[in-house]
Amino acid sequence: MAAPLAGAPQSAATPRFDPARLPDRAQVLALLDRTAAAQIAALKAQGLDLPTAHRQVTTNWISATFLIGLGRLTRVSDASGGRRYLRDVAEHYNFGLLGAWSAHNMLDADNLAIGEVYQELYARSGEAGEIAPLRARLDYTGQYLGVEPAPKQLVWWWADAMFMAPPVFARAAAQLHDHSYLTAMDAGWWRTYDRLWSKEHRLYYRDERFVGRRTAGGKPVFWARGNGWVVAGLARVLDTMPAKFPSRQRYVETFTAMMAALAPLQRAEDGLWTASLLDPEDPPGPETTGSAFFTYAMAWGINHGVLDRATWLPRVQRAWAGLAGKVQPNGLLGFAQRAGDQPVPSTASDHALYGSGAFLLAGLEVMDLGRPVITLPVAEPQRDPAGPARLPIALAPRPADPARIADWERAMAERQAMIDLAYDPATVAQAGAAPAGPDGVAMPKITLPLTPPPPDQRAARASVAYAPYRFDDLLWENDRTAHRIYGPALQREEPPSSSAIDAWGKHVPWPFMERQLKTGKQHDYHGEGIDFYNAGTTRGAGGLGIWYDDKLWVSRNWATYRILKNGPDAADFEVDYAPWPVDVVRKVWETRRFTLPVGTNFTRMVSTLHSDKTGPLVVGIGIQKKPTTTTAGTFTADRARGRFSLWTPTDADKGAMGVAVMVDPGQIADVVEDADNYIVLVRVTPGRPLVYYMGATWSKSRDFHDRATWDAYVMAQKPDFTPPRLHEKGAGIAAGARGCAGGTRVRT
Repeated sequence: MAAPLAGAPQSAATPRFDPARLPDRAQVLALLDRTAAAQIAALKAQGLDLPTAHRQVTTNWISATFLIGLGRLTRVSDASGGRRYLRDVAEHYNFGLLGAWSAHNMLDADNLAIGEVYQELYARSGEAGEIAPLRARLDYTGQYLGVEPAPKQLVWWWADAMFMAPPVFARAAAQLHDHSYLTAMDAGWWRTYDRLWSKEHRLYYRDERFVGRRTAGGKPVFWARGNGWVVAGLARVLDTMPAKFPSRQRYVETFTAMMAALAPLQRAEDGLWTASLLDPEDPPGPETTGSAFFTYAMAWGINHGVLDRATWLPRVQRAWAGLAGKVQPNGLLGFAQRAGDQPVPSTASDHALYGSGAFLLAGLEVMDLGRPVITLPVAEPQRDPAGPARLPIALAPRPADPARIADWERAMAERQAMIDLAYDPATVAQAGAAPAGPDGVAMPKITLPLTPPPPDQRAARASVAYAPYRFDDLLWENDRTAHRIYGPALQREEPPSSSAIDAWGKHVPWPFMERQLKTGKQHDYHGEGIDFYNAGTTRGAGGLGIWYDDKLWVSRNWATYRILKNGPDAADFEVDYAPWPVDVVRKVWETRRFTLPVGTNFTRMVSTLHSDKTGPLVVGIGIQKKPTTTTAGTFTADRARGRFSLWTPTDADKGAMGVAVMVDPGQIADVVEDADNYIVLVRVTPGRPLVYYMGATWSKSRDFHDRATWDAYVMAQKPDFTPPRLHEKGAGIAAGARGCAGGTRVRT
């Protein structure tokens, strides 16, 4: 029997779970609360000191794994006091990360594991400072994950890294609305996979040293916890990865392949796994850290519809019963193999912070086995209500001792001075922002406020700008709306990339997009507008493609551009799209003119398409179904009038976006949809301009705050669909588009 840990509360015997029955949710939660409380008590008895001590809580991977599990537990129960403990630890280390002493350690995935703890706290507080150090480390690491040519040495060179770092990158992409974190993670993940994956065994080697290594019994060495890190990492990545991410299915296939390989290795006697997966005698006996991660992953797979319930539920029930049976009288999980890199024996008295963390993750999924399937990706936790401002000098009650009153009054006066005299970005930005609408619209939480232009530059103005510092974006905006399209540099940086149209919300009449992009935090709210619309590889807010064989065939990013007029009354420019294939039947290329005057939410689009084959084209103009959340917006279609609009679900902080397309009703062939877009099909003759309009608004703008007023505005428009004459210059541009694949940029 394991000896009690100093400071750990002793409690009733661990409940026994019947391996043939669904575990009782309340009993599972009670056991998790008990384990969490015991582990916290043991850690508090050790103190918060050396960053290298394994029995003390630090920011290393050992502590991080427990704190990750504890953070997930506190979403459903705080009986252990975990929420306060998480914040105490994070604030003790000032939300920092280990590894600053060398570039090698900066890239160490182990030092990123604590990042999810900070992300969990940030999700609840919204305080950007709580993930600022993490964000800097992710930016530093991300640049090396996909470096070309691929180096011989890997950033993530060992299996454990798949739990430590990739889920943090994936969650950063979701929390910060920045796709680059997911792209970097994806590159790093598959480079590791290519080195460590055994196609024959459908398992991961711990690292390249173990390829070909054998146990005493002559079996390949596949370490249980090493593979546990991987399957748990896969589950956590898929928790936040968008459903339409291009390589998502590869992650799912790897996960299911590993589950199938692990299933026959489960011990009949207790439902657990041995430390060496393919050699149960070297060493013999159960090992609980790998087993806990496998249990977590299998239960997660059932709960999210990735694994078949009927097939896998009996295995999870046996595994959970076996795990719970290894919880010792001190409340902690026994038989947790010590920190290392390969299978070694363990005993009942072997406890580990990562074992407690894995046990909490497993139990939380086991708790949900009786519930309906939970759709992926999983939503972030709800933000906590705002509390009072926290200052270095705390607000203290008036002392009873008269001798202390003078000191107290001085301290409180200094505290008040901090409130009155210290610069507060949120307060300053809110004071300088446009006033709320008549219905009392509350603006989003500000991070770093933009400095407004001088008073003489705050009039309503339309503008268009080329942004080479932001991967060749073309930006255009007026006093009511803002958009961008993507250029050749982004196509090279983040393939696949295409001709989607992005939409931004704004509530100031002057241009703000360039200043927002140059903050480096384009998706944050800085007081003048917001970019939380996800265009991706969809059609975004009115992009087009060629509809053929029930599919949209779309161009890549613009290849050349010409600015025709940069305000103040209108933004006017043209772009060429290089030839792109429509299946194997033809090629098309396009010149498109964008014109946005002041005082409207609609950009007039004049698209001239050419083809290497004669015959009409069917053009699909699309609106992204889910541009701001994982839930589709409300789509309104009036085919008779050629009006199509979408109003997105409302985010509690950011609000909602409205998007609309207007086309000539006489050209409409059909209204369809694909996986990503609602699509209006129009008949087009190559060489003849197609005129249509696209527009957008934001629910926190100065103009529209709800779907009804936006739809009414769309219906009240009087668009002019008369195509322009094919003047000599335009005809030449269109004809020349055939060869514009080099990414040349031209200003006029």
